[in-house]
Amino acid sequence: MTGYLASPLVPAGWPSIVGIVNITEDSFSDGSRYLAAEDALAHARQLRSAGADIIELGPAASHPDAARVTDDSQRRRLAPVIEQLTAQNVPVSVDSFAPAIQRFAITQGVAYLNDIQGFPDPGLYEELAAASCRLVVMHSVQRKGPATKVATDPAVIWAGIDRFFAGRLAALQSAGIGQDRLIIDPGLGYFLGSNPEPSLVTLAGIRRLKARFGLPVLLSPSRKSFLRTLTGRGIAGAGPASLAAELYAACQGADYIRTHDVAALHDALTILAAIAGQAAPCRAIESHLHANPAPVRYAPRSQ
Repeated sequence: MTGYLASPLVPAGWPSIVGIVNITEDSFSDGSRYLAAEDALAHARQLRSAGADIIELGPAASHPDAARVTDDSQRRRLAPVIEQLTAQNVPVSVDSFAPAIQRFAITQGVAYLNDIQGFPDPGLYEELAAASCRLVVMHSVQRKGPATKVATDPAVIWAGIDRFFAGRLAALQSAGIGQDRLIIDPGLGYFLGSNPEPSLVTLAGIRRLKARFGLPVLLSPSRKSFLRTLTGRGIAGAGPASLAAELYAACQGADYIRTHDVAALHDALTILAAIAGQAAPCRAIESHLHANPAPVRYAPRSQ
């Protein structure tokens, strides 16, 4: 969040907010609402006004029941939206694992590429190295393709995350992609398993992930399946659970938080920043009172 400094609550500083705009027919959260370019642009502008630092465009859904979308369709959905947003100097991210769409997005001057497969195709590495956009390298238990519904043992999730990033980051950097361009995302929800425990273990280990790889971390718990399973709420009622997970991620050092509800996260971080800003004065007052205790006076009891 621009303008907010590190604090005792969030030592690494406040995260950048990535606002989600799904230009799809079957997004699990808001399918078809922003399929038309004018609707997508209006929503993107609304998210920016609400506090989004980055707008991420998704031209194809990646949940377990998502339909496949051709490269041509993805390009048609993206082109007019990217053109107008970049012309207004809005930082744009494109969420697609299709190499053809990643190439297209690079030519359109996007600031970020987000790949749920973590950029597995060495045939694309030379072009990625020549580009300037940052890369969100995401882990998933599926490794290839969209999310699936498979139960995962939470006891082994970290071993898989470590192996994936150790190998993939080394490959990308060996191809000439600078470390300063890499962001890592451990995945959440169905990308880790149909049961909630792997997502909970991963959220609890954000500091470990940052220390292990020394890279910025992006988290996206917004409306994910594990939150709905734990609360028994549907998508429409997933806001409070999403915000709780997002705030936990921020306090654990997440550098980027990708969310559907930008206003709720922005306002919550604003309040936390305001409270945290008073932490030092409060400690000074407490220290003074401890060093200079006021005498205790007892009023006589009335007879």
